[in-house]
Amino acid sequence: MGRSVAEITLAHPVEAAPTAADFTLIHRDLPDNPPQGMVHVRLLWLGLDPYLGPRIRGRHMGEPRPVPGGPLPGEGVCQVLASAADGFQPGDYVVTEAGWAEEAMVPAETVRRIDPSLGLTAQLGLLGMPGVTAWAGITQLAKVQAGDVLCINAAAGVVAGTAGQIAKAAGARVIGIAGGPDKCRLALEQYGFDACVDYRLEGWQQQLADLSKEAGGFSIHFENVGASMLQVALPLLRPYARVVLCGLAEHYGAGTPAMINAGMIMFRRATVHGLIVYDFIPRRAEWVEMARPLIASGALREANDVAVGLQAAPAQLEKVVRGQSNGRALVRVAGDAA
Repeated sequence: MGRSVAEITLAHPVEAAPTAADFTLIHRDLPDNPPQGMVHVRLLWLGLDPYLGPRIRGRHMGEPRPVPGGPLPGEGVCQVLASAADGFQPGDYVVTEAGWAEEAMVPAETVRRIDPSLGLTAQLGLLGMPGVTAWAGITQLAKVQAGDVLCINAAAGVVAGTAGQIAKAAGARVIGIAGGPDKCRLALEQYGFDACVDYRLEGWQQQLADLSKEAGGFSIHFENVGASMLQVALPLLRPYARVVLCGLAEHYGAGTPAMINAGMIMFRRATVHGLIVYDFIPRRAEWVEMARPLIASGALREANDVAVGLQAAPAQLEKVVRGQSNGRALVRVAGDAA
């Protein structure tokens, strides 16, 4: 007989930054039992990342463009309802891409079992792709050490928040840049940054320059926004600083190139690292083991921006694309999600 489940899909092809009006609610029939090699899951939490904007437009790392009526990308925490694959049992908590749907049948090879004792939402933030991104940039590329001074923008976001906390745990000083008092407050009070500059206020560049001078220059800059912010940060680096290019949020919707000041990089003798998280996903377990004691001690904390209900997902993604989310953008899909 099968069962009908609600799902959010694209209403039409998207050419610009996606808005809530670009999505529609449909119902999809699922079989009673999963086919061989498949796992039947119920979506509890859906994570929404900035990369989904260009991904939906077909402009992200060569990944396939979602089609209207087809499943949308985005990792979710799910619970297994039934399995026709070895290694999964009903009741297991897992992370997979199940589309923006109440329930789905997914290939077993795309499903990763998780430890729910570390928290379900943490699996999409601190311990998910954003956390791996932060860990890779700070420990594997920038190689943070005690005494470093880190400058990081988009400071209220989960990547920056996690990166800053990793740096703090290593003995570094962390200076954030964020837009608005609420985001700066989150960086200071939740993530424990040493200072946070509000780029919406007049004179913020001078405030950042003063913090850099006080610290003897920034030894690490972690870029999440793009060319305009990088242009401000480069002159504030100390010699032989390390720069990690992680995100280009300001360029995702506009499609403008991210130009870099090569002369200033040479003058500062800086080393620049391009960060692609997919290079480090196979090493996720290393980050989880490092994070486990930090979470237990309270040195690593999450901040989530939660919308409730599957139908809230399009508006929540629009907030992410516009840079309006405050913390990790999540959608609580199932009413009893822990």
